[in-house]
Amino acid sequence: MTITVFGLGFVGLTTSLGFAEYGHKVYGVEIDEGRLNTIRSGKLPFLEEGLDEALSRHLNHGFTPIGTDSLSAAVSESDCVYYCVGTPYGKDGQADLTYLFSAIDQTLAVRPADRYQVLVVKSTVPPSTTASKVIPHLEAQGLRVGEDVGVANNPEFLREGHCWDDFMHADRIVLGVSDERSASVLRSVYASVSVPVHCVSLNTGEFIKYLSNTLLATLISYSNEMSMVADTIGNIDVAQAFRILHEDKRWGGAQMASYVYPGCGYGGYCLPKDTNALYAVSRTAGFDAQILHHVIDTNDRMPEFIASKIARAIGDDRTQVIGILGLSFKPGSDDVRDTPSAKIIRALLDAGYEHIIAYDPVAIDEFARRYDMSVGYVRSYEALLQQADSLVITTAWPEFADVRQRTAKPVVDCRYML
Repeated sequence: MTITVFGLGFVGLTTSLGFAEYGHKVYGVEIDEGRLNTIRSGKLPFLEEGLDEALSRHLNHGFTPIGTDSLSAAVSESDCVYYCVGTPYGKDGQADLTYLFSAIDQTLAVRPADRYQVLVVKSTVPPSTTASKVIPHLEAQGLRVGEDVGVANNPEFLREGHCWDDFMHADRIVLGVSDERSASVLRSVYASVSVPVHCVSLNTGEFIKYLSNTLLATLISYSNEMSMVADTIGNIDVAQAFRILHEDKRWGGAQMASYVYPGCGYGGYCLPKDTNALYAVSRTAGFDAQILHHVIDTNDRMPEFIASKIARAIGDDRTQVIGILGLSFKPGSDDVRDTPSAKIIRALLDAGYEHIIAYDPVAIDEFARRYDMSVGYVRSYEALLQQADSLVITTAWPEFADVRQRTAKPVVDCRYML
């Protein structure tokens, strides 16, 4: 099959190369010239284990990255068009669908009128988006869904830092479909996989994605709230308590321990966006989902709580140099979107701690580009240990596990990893 994929970020590039690995011909559309040129040169624009080798295998041999100037030729060949563009959330929590509809409109402008194609939303969008917004948008332009064009959603379940492995060794494939013809096309896309493929309604497909991410966000906020309770009571070894909790046989070997474990709050792109969006769409529909509300509230309160905890541990001397260990939202990734580290640094600066330096194995440049903060950056772990008066672990990179063996300076372990 031939597939066009809009957007070559974490999800889009992984999806494109995954489909190429399946044996399909794939065009990847990227509007950011810098990112497009990086990919065309055979390099990744972000850190993702295994994806670099896949890019080397498939670049111009099954996968062709293109700009919008080549869109017409790509779409005219394609059996389906996938949308993997950003759907960020605004102040009210609602998902911003601007990029999605822009990509759809670009497709419609060049699609062959005599060819049935399935338009597939892989971007994470709130339940009912495909049915109540995408389909009416198409119908308003004279298209008959199920006859002239197919519509579907195909949510992703990729963890940053493990995207390639998660795509190639998926637990399940979820296809939200509006008609059997579209379902048949998408089954062909995944014909080579051996995992369960579930064809469900459009709303169900979207809801399953949010069901997954909001559960993870809830587990994280529950764990963080319990760490706050423990800290308030006092004389409780939080890390030990949670590690013993994980020995409960009811976990059944499931790898959920990283979510049911306290830290600095959830960050990155998916959990903040999806939890806020589901709460917002539920409230708009007339139901105020209080559990989700408190999950979000707990996460929002974590930076101030952590900053207060740091202040108690290191004292009131605002002239001391605080060394921040970790800037990415989690180890194994260079993603700093909504990272707790930024919020904690901001809270410390607001509290008058003006001498802050930071180190991260991979995310310094991205953090400095995205956040305008009065922070000094050092390029090695050892340099930070030497220059800082006190140390704060905000990302659980494995290399920080020996910090207390390498220095006698105060260490505040916000990730409970030591």
